[in-house]
Amino acid sequence: MFKRIKNKFIRYIAFGIYFLIVLVCAIQLNFLGLFGYSPTKKDITMPNVNISTELFTADSVLIGRYFDEDRNPVAFDSISKNVINALVATEDVRFYKHSGVDFLGLGSGIISTLTGDKRGASTITQQLAKNLYRTRYNKSVGLLGRIPGIGLIVTKFKEWMTAYKLETRYSKAEIITMYLNTVSFSNNSYGIQTAARRYFSKNASDLSINEAAVLVGMLKGTTMYNPMRNLDKSRERRNVVLLQMQKANYIDQAQVETLSKEPLVLHTDNKDVHAGEDSYLRAAVERWLEKWAEDNDRDIYRDGLKIYTTINSKLQKHAEEAVAKQMEVLQRRLKNAWGDEEPWRDLSGKVIPGFIENLAKKTDYYKYLTKKYDNRTDSIDFYLNQKKQMEIFSWKGERLREKVQMSTMDSIKYYVTMLNTGVMSMDPYSGEIKVWVGGIDHQFFKYDHVNQSKRQAGSTFKPFVYLAALESGMTPCDQVQDKPVTIKIDKGDSIEVWEPKNADWNFSYREMSLRWAMARSVNSITVQLTEKVGADKIAEAAHRVGIESKLNPVPSIGLGPNDVSVFEMVNGYSTMMNEGERLTPILVSRIEDYDGKVIATFKPERKQVVDKQDAWLMTYMLRGGMEEPGGTSQALWEYDLFAKENEIGGKTGTSSEYVDGWYMGVTKDLVTAVWVGCDDRNVHFKNSQTGEGSKTALPIFGLFMEAVYKDKSLGYTQGKFPAPTVEITKKYKCVTPRPFREESLSDSTAVDDGVDLEDIGSGEVIQEEGAETPEGDVDMGALSTEQDVVATKLRDSLDNVG
Repeated sequence: MFKRIKNKFIRYIAFGIYFLIVLVCAIQLNFLGLFGYSPTKKDITMPNVNISTELFTADSVLIGRYFDEDRNPVAFDSISKNVINALVATEDVRFYKHSGVDFLGLGSGIISTLTGDKRGASTITQQLAKNLYRTRYNKSVGLLGRIPGIGLIVTKFKEWMTAYKLETRYSKAEIITMYLNTVSFSNNSYGIQTAARRYFSKNASDLSINEAAVLVGMLKGTTMYNPMRNLDKSRERRNVVLLQMQKANYIDQAQVETLSKEPLVLHTDNKDVHAGEDSYLRAAVERWLEKWAEDNDRDIYRDGLKIYTTINSKLQKHAEEAVAKQMEVLQRRLKNAWGDEEPWRDLSGKVIPGFIENLAKKTDYYKYLTKKYDNRTDSIDFYLNQKKQMEIFSWKGERLREKVQMSTMDSIKYYVTMLNTGVMSMDPYSGEIKVWVGGIDHQFFKYDHVNQSKRQAGSTFKPFVYLAALESGMTPCDQVQDKPVTIKIDKGDSIEVWEPKNADWNFSYREMSLRWAMARSVNSITVQLTEKVGADKIAEAAHRVGIESKLNPVPSIGLGPNDVSVFEMVNGYSTMMNEGERLTPILVSRIEDYDGKVIATFKPERKQVVDKQDAWLMTYMLRGGMEEPGGTSQALWEYDLFAKENEIGGKTGTSSEYVDGWYMGVTKDLVTAVWVGCDDRNVHFKNSQTGEGSKTALPIFGLFMEAVYKDKSLGYTQGKFPAPTVEITKKYKCVTPRPFREESLSDSTAVDDGVDLEDIGSGEVIQEEGAETPEGDVDMGALSTEQDVVATKLRDSLDNVG
């Protein structure tokens, strides 16, 4: 065909054009798999950009992000002109004159590089093509791409083709906007808006010439010129960008001289940036939406969604502040209680031998040392006890951080004695969760103590016994005598006898109304009611109102030996507050797509599970903790909570050996649960004066509600509980016998609800019946499951070893 062309020069040109056409078609079609994937017209029309999802409170405060790449795209007019000028001057000075591939610029770029003026040869459009479509990734390279030299030519040619397609589809403004929204600025910051927030705590539209020069300068090497890591190098690179801007006539020499002398000042404390960091709430919503995302083919890490939670940011802040204030006090109290004694004790109060050593053996660091030193104990012990610098959680440190010299063994001892907490507050009428505090610090303690951790409920479980009693036909005024109780347990080949005791180990022999008995948390009456109603009925009632954990229907069920979560307890108490209608608690109210269109809303499921009369009577009985003589909630009088005849109900709880402290608080608007304890159940308080729920958990509720009522912007007012909406036919206005003398019931008011599981008699009997008690040996399985106290943060030790 080409031989017919007589002019040799034209023949060569025709052959070249023909070859180019064939090559383009072959690359586009990936002929015989030689060239790999090339972006299609659809790819160019709908470029795939991963956008971070943002997490908001109900009052629109940003509290978190989900992302593979932290990116928040902005429009062209939301980018400072300084950034556009710096980018064009440094990366592609002929950007507005070429059509994607600048062959003139390619030649001059090579010459400039050889003369010391380092400027890239690729255009901005080519770089965008590479960023968007990964033309140099292995999966985009065909068989020819594996041949050195040939592969580079093929991928570069594909970049040219893709750049040309981009130029024919988009304007210059759109191309430069896409580029700045996709490029990486290190520290997991993708796009100019995220970078502006992370490094300078401002929007991309507000960046100064120098700030723009810093960020554009990073594009040459995000590690070498990262201002957080290498401030001097970053400043030098900034000044190079300023010179390029002068050459391109964007700024004059006087500006360069002035700007290049300015110090490089970063502002990295932007709260929106830190919202991208992990937190209990962020992790909880992530778990919450796992199934939704799968069912709806959504990716919360890439789709740029806006997720609105039910959390109120001000309530959340008040709860977190209450936790911080009380937990610091409690941590000091726990340390002072034991002094120089070792606090890890078995049920008999004896120190558990080898406790710390057993914990150490469960760490990755120990496994590493065992392998490296072939199980030689002397070498392993040496490194386990070698002190090194590490950052630890500390109530004394700045931002709860403290740098110390500690060995691995020291850090295990330190963390295993650290108290933690879980707090949740919910609107019982809407099912909306308003507060979620999963622990004292998510960076150091990953395990969420609201819905992942389950602990013995202690006496906070008793209201479910009284609910079952009301459902059996009893009334709040029915009388039961506080007296010794003997329970015979058939073990098959033998009969075990259990004689539960009250908190003060005494019995008053008084007739007490159900309301008074629950208010004073009398164990003997709780057990009598359990025997009368049936443990299985109590378990069924608890499950019906919101407890989903397995409950062993043993005689001691009312004293709280079963493990439950803070989340479940809030749900259970909320059902009673909500006239017996059980709501499925919701943490997310709605989800919007990137364009602001609502794509999902969430409402609670509702089911009437308790008779309205019995439910209202239970809220009335919960008020007894404040209103009845010797009620266990009366430490709340210390807080400013009782103006305008405000009514508060609640129940304290303490598990065996003061391991778990609970408080369940109910007001006319909120149901709140607080749990306090160490993650390892073998570490706990020493006695009732320091370790029971009224001393540990109740003050957090008191501080929280005090702050809530003082914050008038929240709209939560003090006042009485809602009146019943149905006729109350059961007698409930019962009179407590007067005069009432505290000594008549010994000092049980001082002991609150006491050591519930210890007080029920033989620990062995209850253990056989299914009530869990702290084990004598270290339960590393529990430690790893509830929260690997060691492994989550003590990896600092491993990082410092070769």
